[in-house]
Amino acid sequence: MTLNQFHALKVWHTRHYRDHPLEKGTWEAILTLWMMGWVGIPPALLLGAGWAALACLALVFLPGAYVGWRTRLHRTGRLRCDWITALR
Repeated sequence: MTLNQFHALKVWHTRHYRDHPLEKGTWEAILTLWMMGWVGIPPALLLGAGWAALACLALVFLPGAYVGWRTRLHRTGRLRCDWITALR
């Protein structure tokens, strides 16, 4: 995801938080885990915990994977996602 897409999602969630509180909470949880991934990689490498470094590395890619998963579900008609249009 680009920085502009992150910003667009933040703006969308800020404007629609009353109508979509679960969406906002889920996105904030995704961003919290993403930040934990970035912050956790250096200590995991310094401590030699390879499993933790891999877990943190996976968390770094979580926002893009989440958006891709939601986009796929939206396109197949399984889940309506109103914020997809904010990413374009």
